[in-house]
Amino acid sequence: MPLSVPTFSELLGRSERSAVHLEMRDSYASTDRFDAWKRGERIDWADRESWWHAYDQLIADSVARGVVIRRARIVSEPVSEYIRWEHYVTQANVTAGEQVRWLPRRLATGISLPGNDFWAFDDSLLRVHHFSGDGAVVEDEITDDSATVKLCVTAFESVWERAIPHQDYQI
Repeated sequence: MPLSVPTFSELLGRSERSAVHLEMRDSYASTDRFDAWKRGERIDWADRESWWHAYDQLIADSVARGVVIRRARIVSEPVSEYIRWEHYVTQANVTAGEQVRWLPRRLATGISLPGNDFWAFDDSLLRVHHFSGDGAVVEDEITDDSATVKLCVTAFESVWERAIPHQDYQI
């Protein structure tokens, strides 16, 4: 692993064709946005300036230059409160140009899955996320090990094939 892990922005900026993200946790560390949602605050989707962030622009710019960005989430059902919130805010991801699908965990049994969430860039490089038990990122690891990349990309594609498009997944 290199001493310095490139930022997500740098990795996506180097991507030419694709970036895929597999999420497998039912909760992650709490954020201010999640806490606000739990208090009943909602996003005014018509007021894009109020919710559009640098991440959304990065995705939109990448999609505009031809990078296909897909995100798949494996979730337990009934879903956790955190997943309810993620489903709600996914409108921002989709608006930015991500394709998002949801796979109920019970439908993932026959899929060989890696132990960690990851991003795969152009089917050749992984950014693997390592989390603490409460969902905080402990570190990210970069690898281009061909066997590991193949395992993760194959797992993602298997999940994607079974998963439900965001607009059709009801929680």
